[in-house]
Amino acid sequence: MRRLTVGQRLLRRRLLRATVTIAALLATLTACSSDPTPARPSTTNQPGGTNGSAADTTYQKGTLRVLASSELSDMQGVLDLAEKQTGVKVRPTWTGTLDAADLIASGGADGKYDAVWLSSNDYLRLSPGVSRRLTNETPIMSSPVALGVKAAAVKRLGWHPDRVTWSQVYDAVAAGRLTYGMTDPVRSNSGFSGLISVASGLSGAQAALTDADVRAATPKLAKFFAGQKLTSGSSGWLATAYTRHDTVDALVNYESVLLSMNRDSHTGLTVIRPRDGVVTADYPFTLLTSAPREAKEAGQALTTYLRSPEAQRALTDETFRRPVVPSVKPAAGLATEKRRELPFPGTRSVADGLLNAYENKLRRPSRTVYVLDTSGSMEGGRLDRLKAALTTLTGTGDSPTGDRFRDREEVTFMPFGAEVKEVTTHTVAPGDPSAALDVIRADAASLTASGETAIYSSLEEAYSRLGQGSSDTFTSIVLMTDGENTTGTSAGDFDAFYAGLPAERRTTPVFPIVFGDSDRGELAHIAELTGGRLFDATRGSLDGAFEEIRGYQ
Repeated sequence: MRRLTVGQRLLRRRLLRATVTIAALLATLTACSSDPTPARPSTTNQPGGTNGSAADTTYQKGTLRVLASSELSDMQGVLDLAEKQTGVKVRPTWTGTLDAADLIASGGADGKYDAVWLSSNDYLRLSPGVSRRLTNETPIMSSPVALGVKAAAVKRLGWHPDRVTWSQVYDAVAAGRLTYGMTDPVRSNSGFSGLISVASGLSGAQAALTDADVRAATPKLAKFFAGQKLTSGSSGWLATAYTRHDTVDALVNYESVLLSMNRDSHTGLTVIRPRDGVVTADYPFTLLTSAPREAKEAGQALTTYLRSPEAQRALTDETFRRPVVPSVKPAAGLATEKRRELPFPGTRSVADGLLNAYENKLRRPSRTVYVLDTSGSMEGGRLDRLKAALTTLTGTGDSPTGDRFRDREEVTFMPFGAEVKEVTTHTVAPGDPSAALDVIRADAASLTASGETAIYSSLEEAYSRLGQGSSDTFTSIVLMTDGENTTGTSAGDFDAFYAGLPAERRTTPVFPIVFGDSDRGELAHIAELTGGRLFDATRGSLDGAFEEIRGYQ
């Protein structure tokens, strides 16, 4: 497969969006609509920050515009202390590691952001042209990838937590004695770090992973990822899904997240750092060279405070991350014995090759039903935006990792008005992805708007359909609507229907998208009921919402 540079990836994505949305833009201009369709990075709401699409990126003195990993929302208390001490306010825009790399490498962050604060800059540094855009990289704290295992599973497997290796974990998974959850490596650095840790441990690599190491480990990796039964686009949602469903034995996540789960949700997980090595996040606060002088000065004042004993004690006590200042002791519960630190891949080709193998060969396939509102209110620009968003997901046969439906993925479109209008299902074949992608693209283009809005009846039909076929998949429902339920099953009836589903089918989440005039409260209830997550396209882009949901499928 031909690999593209970061700049080429971003340019291709933008050109594709421009091509498929031209009709929508013309319709929008003609109607003088106020619905914007800005680019990503993110479309979800997070505490203490803004979503990327809706973020106000105007520079304000004393306020740092920061591209930040969503998991850093738990730092708000420490940042409040920092603002009191320094007068510097952080205005975060939540993003994924790979999206941040794309944006910065292409120059898209210049003038809009002053700094980037990710769990790691390792992938960022592999992107061509990035180094000249970064300055003053300051590690703030650290947290290794770890395995959180139920106490009963540790006992059943006869493990001594301080002696466990990745090979032992593999043996347990391959024998069907251990299941686990992990975030999507394409969207979350904890998943990427976990993937590197497992690949390094199973390949026997003594240095940074090479293409040969990945090939050697692929047979074992395929068996290992067959045991992954839970996925997510973020570390926080993975923890929530685990607590809600309790369907897996373990989680691959940051040590800090696992310990926070034990404290906040009383999960009782045994936190294991495999003795043959792990990848550690160092959370570097990094200024952009394009930032105004005043912003750089504010950033230096902020990082100086964040590395002070006061801030270091607060962050380790509140978040269970490890302080980087030697004089500050780690929070109680953090193991002190050293573990081998596994190196990050040294080249972009190895990193991208590992991600591509995971998405299209190693992980369990995805099975997704898109319940799409095509009622009369979608006529015109809104329908054009929906078609454009779905077309973006089809990409092309040689699209880079994460930019299209995955190989082996089953994609079902279920457009509805007063009732479900039709159901089309296609599976992306590994040998010839373009064939299915072309048909899915044609299905999106053929959507038409008419009728009332039967949200709950259509969701019931989606759940009924998911009762058919293979269950060995990551299964989810995506609901996009621009209005309220006006006909068919009521909200109360749907609640009763959902409660009556078999337990295994109730683990299928619904990811609703707020769009147009949809009822946020109605959709938030659906997400909460089913264990999904609400995405917002009213202040951001619809294609951005669809793309972000990909990390949860």
